[in-house]
Order: sequence, then C-alpha cells, then structure tokens
Amino acid sequence: MTQQQKRQSGTRKSTLHRLTVPDGGTVELRQLVRSRYLNHPDYQVREFVQESVEGLLINGGIPRDRADWCDAVSRITGLDLNERNHSAAGLVLLRTKQGLYALTYGVGQHMLDPYYRDDEFGLQFATRCLDEDGILKIRNQIMDGRGRVDEYSVARGERIDGFGLDRFGAVVRRICGTVSSIPLTSLQSGKARQVRIECSESTIKLPLATNLEEFLKDLEAIEAVSARPDPLTELRFVERIRTLDKRGRKVVQAQTVLEAMLGDLGSPRLTVGVPDSCQEGFGSAQAFRIRRGDRVQEVSDLDLSVLLGFVKDQAEGDRMKALSQVRVVMFSDDDLRTPLGAATTGQEWLIADVPVDTDRFFFGQGKWFEVGAGFLTTLEEELAELFAEPSTVTLPPWPKGPIVKGQDSHDEGWYNAEAAKQRGYLLFDKKGIVTKKFNGGGLEICDLLGPENQLICVKKAPSSTAPLNHLFAQGVAAVEALRSDTAVRTKFLAQVAAHTPGPPAAPGLRLAPGRLRHPPQGGRGDHGGLALRVRAGLTAPGGAPAQGDERRGRDRPHPPLNSPVDQ
Repeated sequence: MTQQQKRQSGTRKSTLHRLTVPDGGTVELRQLVRSRYLNHPDYQVREFVQESVEGLLINGGIPRDRADWCDAVSRITGLDLNERNHSAAGLVLLRTKQGLYALTYGVGQHMLDPYYRDDEFGLQFATRCLDEDGILKIRNQIMDGRGRVDEYSVARGERIDGFGLDRFGAVVRRICGTVSSIPLTSLQSGKARQVRIECSESTIKLPLATNLEEFLKDLEAIEAVSARPDPLTELRFVERIRTLDKRGRKVVQAQTVLEAMLGDLGSPRLTVGVPDSCQEGFGSAQAFRIRRGDRVQEVSDLDLSVLLGFVKDQAEGDRMKALSQVRVVMFSDDDLRTPLGAATTGQEWLIADVPVDTDRFFFGQGKWFEVGAGFLTTLEEELAELFAEPSTVTLPPWPKGPIVKGQDSHDEGWYNAEAAKQRGYLLFDKKGIVTKKFNGGGLEICDLLGPENQLICVKKAPSSTAPLNHLFAQGVAAVEALRSDTAVRTKFLAQVAAHTPGPPAAPGLRLAPGRLRHPPQGGRGDHGGLALRVRAGLTAPGGAPAQGDERRGRDRPHPPLNSPVDQ
C-alpha cells in the first residue's frame, strides 16, 4: 500500500445489508431501490465502477422549510421560531464477486426494497463471531399474543447466560456485542483489540474500511464467518428458533386457523406488535397512515381494530393476502409530513398466537415460528454446559447408615454435619431466620456455608425428583430474601458473624450467580445427592473480606467476590 493510500485508509461505522434475488436470477441495481426515490427531484442517482465493483449511489433527502415542532414552541414561549429540517439519506449498492450488498447512511435504509433483503444475514454473522463474554445488548420477541418485546443491555460485556433469556419461547431480533478474532481493517490497524457490532436479522452495523481495497477484504472476512457451518456453542439457541417455510404443512395448517381468527377483533390471541425496523422511531411517532389500494386512514394510534378493519370484510382465506397489501407509515409530526421510516406491511404489525391441536405457532413480523421448537435439544445443551464446569465445593460421599426405627440414620442432618467437618465449611442446617414475614420455623438460608462463601443447599434424591424441587425452591427463596429483605439480610449476617471470630462484618452482602452441582466423583455414595450453591460474600469494615475462624483458617481471608447483589 502506498503512503497516499495509507493516509486515505480508515474505517467508519456503517450499516451493511446482503441482498438476494429469490429466484436466483440477475437483477439491475436500480430494481433494488424503491421506485419513488429513483425519480424524486430531491434525490440524486449515479452509477459508478470502481475496479471490479459495479455500483449505484442514491443520496438526498426531503427538506422542510419549518420543523414541525416550531409551532408548539412558539405557542408556549410567545416567540417566533423558524428552523429548517432535513433528513439526509445515503444508499450505496454494490455488485462484487461475493454478491450483492448495500451500505446505508442516515435514513438511507428506507430507500432499499425489502423484498431483496437477506433476513438471515445479520444474526447468522453474529452467532458465529461474537466474543463469549462480549454480549452488550439483546432484544427478544416473546412468542405469545401480547406483542411483548424485551430488551436487555449492560455497559460492559457479559456472557449470554448472564442475561437470563427465555431460550424456548422467544425469538432473538437483535444482538449487540464485541468481536475480536476477525481480520477486519478496524482490528488489524492496531487501534482497537475489539470492535462493537450490532446485528438484526438482515443488517450488520460495524466499522468498515473506507478504502475500496480494504473494504472488499472486510466483506471477504464477513462472508468467511457467515459461511461457518455451525454457530458458537453458547449461541446455538438463537438459530434453533428458525422461520418456518410458508409452503410447509405446519404453516398451511396454522394459517388456516389464523384466517378464521382474523374475523374476530376481540380474540385474546391477536394484537399489534412493533416491527423491529420501527422500534427506534415508534416511541416518537405522532401519527400513522394506513393504506390499502384507494382506501387511506390516518390515526394518532395504531391498534388492532384499525389494522384489521382493512381486511375484516374479506372472505376467510383471503385476509392474510389482503393484510400483506396494507401499507403502514409512521410520522414524527401530526400533519403527516415527516415519515419516521419506510412503509411496512400490515402483516409485519400483526402478532398472533395460533393453536393447532396440541401445537402452538407464533406469527410475528410477517413470519411463522413454532413455539418450543428444539426445546429438548436446547435444554440438554444447557445442562451439559452446566455440569461440565468445575465445581468450587467439595462434598463427601453419602453412604447408607444403620437402620434406626425403620429409617436410614444417615439422613440429611447427619450428612450436613459430616460435610461441615471439612476445613472451611460452616453448618447452618436448621438455623432458620425468623422475621415478621418469615415466622414459625423461619427461613433456612442454606445448609452449609462454603470456604468461598458459597451458600450450599443439600437434598438427597435417591429415587424421585420431588426433593430436588424443594432444593431449587429453597435456593431461590434464600437468594431473593437476601437480595430484598433487610431484616433477613441483617439476621443472616449476624449468624455468620457468630460463627466467624474476627472483625465484625459490615452490614452488606454480595452475591454471584450459583450453579447446580454434583459432588465430585465418588461423592454421591449409595444415595444420589445434589447441592445447589450460591456464592455469598461478607465484607468487613473498610471493604475487606471478613476473616475466617480456625476451621476456615485464620491465615486465609475470604476470597474476593465476583459481582454485586443487584446485578
């Protein structure tokens, strides 16, 4: 690379789309653009050829002489106000050796015809390259009749299992995180060890080279990642919930049921949901224009009755087709002059929870999904990952004991006492905490406190899962009480202080997520036993870890803690 090229080299955060032609044929680049922008006086359309790349650039915007908010401000202040508004848009279409791509800037994505979008591009890339501990944000569509969308975010990277996602009943719509192992220009420059990317179903937002030669190398790196046969282990569940083929038997059956449901505006299984492409602007939308053919309706709020009002008179079997012909546009002003985005179809706004015999199907954003698809596979993967992690507690074998009065004398009380004889373990079995809320026998926080401040709950489950249900309930109840109940937290700290000579613990408790653990090999004895541990930490005045007693080792401080209770 010459010195001039190096000076011109750089990256810019861009939105990348991969485009496909459904029938596998060829297409003129102009066909990929909504027709209204090709001949609009406020937009410029230019062709270009750079080295081996054929391209089309469309740029422009619709100016407004006076922003729509000026009137409101003038009425409030009594002052004259006249500010112009201009929403700039840029769309670059590229035909390369790898395929068809689009780069969009500003509101340029509105110019792209969605018919040609590759709706697997974004998440396919993300699930194959995101750093394991680099997830920053994830948006889920819950597969039921409420139209609910959940979004979780953290300021610094986190493992996906730290978000507590529903991996069986939700569709991942968007995921953001860091990547560090791809030969992108932005990483090879040495300026950053990792870059942040945000991926939806059809787009990737990431820093891309602004030099054509390097940009094409970035495309090659992205395609190499997307071509990997399998997603990352921790992100397999994202791909497992896949769009169903509209021509398949399951969709045909589900759509027949949905056609009948569309005639009932009061159905609790139907609602309006915001398409992912409209999520960012929906909160500021002041008005909606809904159109089908010559019929137009303008409303300040889009609800199910308005949407289905365009199709309810259609014969059963024709309603979904009619809904696909409905166009919805959001506007940021109540005089409907400033669109917040491109037109979307009525089907993209419909949410339906559709039962077919004993199966359930979800229709959202114009696509069909089977609720619970891959449930067992995902569950088995989660359990395998869970048990593969090394244990931080050591529990002794649990052998059968002498029979006394018809009962095994080696009961839970015996076992906990034996386990507490180990260095660093404290016995808390049957030491219930009594408060105004937890009266009677009180709340037992744990059976044992481990050497790294783990809350260890123990149950013997030789022949059924019933004791394990109790085990899980005990662990959940204990952690929830410690997190939210000051009285419980205070009394538990006092209990620990009574067991632990040395500086008194500060009135605080920190927790980190726990795991279900088998005891180490050979530790199950003749009876199957499981321990649920939750890591708890006590801090001495000044923030130092509290010191242990002789059995815990006076020369051995409590270890540092991983995460605060409120995370």
